[in-house]
Amino acid sequence: MRYNPNPWQSYRQVATKTATPGQLVLMLFDGALRFLDKALVGFDLDDPLESNLAINNNILKAQEIIRELNVSLNLELGGEFASTMRRLYNYYDLQLAQSNLKKDPEGVRLVIRLLSVIRGAWAEMLAGGGADHSPDQQTRQAAELQLQAA
Repeated sequence: MRYNPNPWQSYRQVATKTATPGQLVLMLFDGALRFLDKALVGFDLDDPLESNLAINNNILKAQEIIRELNVSLNLELGGEFASTMRRLYNYYDLQLAQSNLKKDPEGVRLVIRLLSVIRGAWAEMLAGGGADHSPDQQTRQAAELQLQAA
């Protein structure tokens, strides 16, 4: 029997192994947002080395997740929606790269705001909610509005 000293890590491993594909996507959104929140904290640190490491490392982790979401899109089956999401993920990645390079938190804040909208629509779709619109339409509308604003 193998002892794992970190129960949270055990829980996450079980959760990812038993989650549906839709729940995994939601977990990826949550992970990216968590890393972006940590990157924002880095902008407020006084020690330049600690600040730069926190910003860079957390932005890179968020970008890895966003890139994974991007490459997992099925453009053939997903049609225009998948193409829209691909453009959004590319836009998020570019904003984060520029924010990391310039050490400017605005790109991180923008991606947090935009990704939170998509995450919320995705969570609602998984929950089966939405009285006026189908969840799929809500997710599509959120993506299309973000592209128009970009």
